[in-house]
Amino acid sequence: MDLSALGERTITIDCDVLQGDGGTRTASVTGGYLALAMACRRMVEDGWMEKNPMKGFVAAVSAGIVDNQPLLDLCYEEDSRAMVDFNCVMNDAGELVEIQGTGEGRSFTLSEQQELVRLCGKGIGELIALQKTILEDLRR
Repeated sequence: MDLSALGERTITIDCDVLQGDGGTRTASVTGGYLALAMACRRMVEDGWMEKNPMKGFVAAVSAGIVDNQPLLDLCYEEDSRAMVDFNCVMNDAGELVEIQGTGEGRSFTLSEQQELVRLCGKGIGELIALQKTILEDLRR
């Protein structure tokens, strides 16, 4: 994001989880990005800003190890049984913005962490493709 394009503005994105079912924080990041992208585009269209400060896309997803199997986008039942809980935020260049992993039932290895990051990367790629589709559809 080009923060200089915002000028003196502050944008706050507040995500209220109405029904938690595992992955709520990562869903808030992914949805919050869409809200920010739509707000910035609207401010440019309405003449409040000269250029859109958004430079890329960001999404997040949860993963974990349940019954010794790596899983993506855990539901509540899986999340509550996870031996390892893992959250990942990436941009559309495939770069990590944030990773957070916790050994809840057991510790995990570096190779398991890397496998979870690859799994998250696949899921985040799908989420970013959906974000792009949604933003394009809103232009029509």
